[in-house]
Amino acid sequence: MKSYFFHLMPYSHVSVADLDKHDTAWLTLPNSLYDPAKGAGLYKRYIGELELADELGFDGICVNEHHQTAYGIMPAPNLIAASLARTTKRAKICVLGRALPLVSNPIAIAEEFAMIDNLSDGRLIAGFVRGIGTEYFASASNPSLSHARYYEAHDLILRAWTERGPFRYTGRHYEFDYVNIWPRPVQQPHPPVWIPSQGSTETVDWCAHPDRKYTYLQTFSPITMAKKGFDRYREIAAKHGYTCDPSQLGWALPMVVADTDEQARAEVKVHAEMFFNKLLHYPLEARLPPGYTSIAGTKALIEQKFKLRKSYQTLEALLDMGMIVAGSPKTVRETLIKRQQELGFGHLIAMLQIGTQPAEQTNKSLQLFATEVMPYLAKAG
Repeated sequence: MKSYFFHLMPYSHVSVADLDKHDTAWLTLPNSLYDPAKGAGLYKRYIGELELADELGFDGICVNEHHQTAYGIMPAPNLIAASLARTTKRAKICVLGRALPLVSNPIAIAEEFAMIDNLSDGRLIAGFVRGIGTEYFASASNPSLSHARYYEAHDLILRAWTERGPFRYTGRHYEFDYVNIWPRPVQQPHPPVWIPSQGSTETVDWCAHPDRKYTYLQTFSPITMAKKGFDRYREIAAKHGYTCDPSQLGWALPMVVADTDEQARAEVKVHAEMFFNKLLHYPLEARLPPGYTSIAGTKALIEQKFKLRKSYQTLEALLDMGMIVAGSPKTVRETLIKRQQELGFGHLIAMLQIGTQPAEQTNKSLQLFATEVMPYLAKAG
């Protein structure tokens, strides 16, 4: 199993009172609550934590994209990835991921990622997402075109990376007289592509198709949902006549490592509950803009995710559902090895910084995970 450190870069100075007052951390939370001086300090801290993970030997470091939210102040993950390409040495740099339907020029993403791959000497992992419902309000994008724009942008980016230009492209949503990117990616035929999702069957089926065999990442989900997604991938792979390798499956979840189980849970409780109940909260009308999901996808989200988030999530409930791991190094490694045996994933995406968690806790967790957990996980699978 390979281990990655994933950072959301939350604005940790926002208060619970402000989030309660505005009933959201997304889209309509006034940006007057953002203090640029404190934000600048957070960027320095967070980039330093990602650089530390590289020094500690993590297989990869991960960033992602969200807009107009205190949940994650990383609207341009390519900028963070470019910075890390110059200051890190060995870890893969995973952009998990760029929201393809929100941009009018997919060629720009192909160029950005090719640049990062060059700057990092071929360490980029490219992640593609559609973006959650609030992003469509933030970008004034038509959610009913989300799926079509996503697939077309993906196909065009892959062609831009792999076909020699110049060539002309005419599609339903994009048209270019010249597709001829400079630079080309270092990794040939193109950087690895990973697809984060919360369990959409359409996404799993698309990833598992033999034309792609993309690594599918299950994110922020109870263990029962993760198992369902991974089993679905294996089932689709078998229908296509091949066996799914563990490297095609990844599991992303928050975790904390401390000297003892009691210390880990005492330290993380307030931060985990604030993260899941406050920073993840946004109005129902912003979750599913009309046309954003298929009928089947909408039904699954209502039955699974929305039902889960309707009630207050305590740390104890999150631990029971497998949505977070917290404990001593022994407890964490035993839990993760057991979960790997149950789920069969080959990539662990560890979010070792959770919401308002302070720097000293994050650094301690990173150190303990790298020295007393990660070596055991490398032998699992």
